[in-house]
Amino acid sequence: MNAFVFPGQGAQFPGMGKDLFESNTIAKKHFEQANDLLGFKITEIMFGEDALALKETKVTQPAIFLHSTILSKVMGERFAPQMVAGHSLGEFSSLVAAGVLSFEDGLQLVHERALAMQAACDDVPGTMAAIIGLEDQVVESICEKTPGIVIAANYNCPGQLVISGSQEAVKNACTAFTEAGARRALVLPVGGAFHSPLMEPAKKRLAKAIENTNFQAPSCPVYQNVTALGTSDPEVIKSNLVAQLTAPVKWTQSVQQMIADGATHFTEVGPGKVLQGLVKKIDRNMETESGT
Repeated sequence: MNAFVFPGQGAQFPGMGKDLFESNTIAKKHFEQANDLLGFKITEIMFGEDALALKETKVTQPAIFLHSTILSKVMGERFAPQMVAGHSLGEFSSLVAAGVLSFEDGLQLVHERALAMQAACDDVPGTMAAIIGLEDQVVESICEKTPGIVIAANYNCPGQLVISGSQEAVKNACTAFTEAGARRALVLPVGGAFHSPLMEPAKKRLAKAIENTNFQAPSCPVYQNVTALGTSDPEVIKSNLVAQLTAPVKWTQSVQQMIADGATHFTEVGPGKVLQGLVKKIDRNMETESGT
């Protein structure tokens, strides 16, 4: 079975999507439509060379969403998923690709999500850190014992887990991880504590937008970050999408469940090859490719 997966924040790079825009009329139409819907020329930032401007959450999220969803549209018959999943932001791309959301509605929700998360970051500074070389249970235990807000946020692959929370709690937890034998405990250059309780204000704002958006049944099961399970129920998809902002991204568990449900081939649709690498680390026997 073919599984199509969509990357999240961090996969961006200067110049992303420019080749699509210049070589495909369908892509050009959707990029220009996005400029109108967003109210600013996101293509100028995406196609330019200013990596710093592209790293702003309010730009990064719609940029990655656009690259992924437009790429899925121009793939034509090659885009034939039997199951889909997206990492964090990528879940929105997967929902458009599976027909749950229209391109326009998906972009508006991603834009609202990005603005809400940016506002939450500005109100309460937080951070994230990558922990390499410890078992999940060890990371979880240290987070629970560390004073303040810090939780396991991204289960990327065995031995690679990202934590999220207040700056002081994350820093203190990193010290404990190093003492526990972690190969690396590296604070990441991110704008806030994504997928942690510090995103609660953003969650409330996004919930209103999601409730006012039309969700259809998907063309194939969607494996969501919060549960790591496949679903075709629009109401369940809505609920999980809201919960995702303050809950961990269970990527390892999602990929394992997709494989258990019959996935034999993973195609990454979007910028970069991050998810292909993670899939291989979860199961080295899986076939992976880029959807270019």
